Amino acid sequence: MTVLPAKLIEPLQTQLRETQKTHECDLRNNLGRVVLLYALARKYPNAESEWAWQFVFPSKKTSVNPRTNAAGRHHWSASTLQKAFKSALTQSRISKNASPHTLRHSFATHLLQDGCDIRTIQDLLGHKEISTTMIYTHILHQNKLGVRSPLDN
Repeated sequence: MTVLPAKLIEPLQTQLRETQKTHECDLRNNLGRVVLLYALARKYPNAESEWAWQFVFPSKKTSVNPRTNAAGRHHWSASTLQKAFKSALTQSRISKNASPHTLRHSFATHLLQDGCDIRTIQDLLGHKEISTTMIYTHILHQNKLGVRSPLDN
């Protein structure tokens, strides 16, 4: 569970419209089906080709599922996101080691800096133990008084 930033609603809606167009094209080409768990596939026999069950970020390429021998689209792989992140990091000339997982730490740190309570952050990150979330509190000690230098203005 996480928060959806208001500024991402429009791009997400655009992504969904584009994905739906791809899905409709795939259906015309006898593709456009996802693999459902067996019980779901039995309960909803047509769901595999319905728009509501499709991936929000489908792969650009179609592939053959080795279990079913059916051609279709899977979702983006983790390596696709990792490569795109690494490329963006290189282009930005940020000279730090980072990965998509780094964004999770940044998310938690920024929430704390903005005054979000530690229990909410624990829920958002899915940590069982509060002690796991507490590692982010080190940033609170950086500027205890919350004073900004006039030079920063």
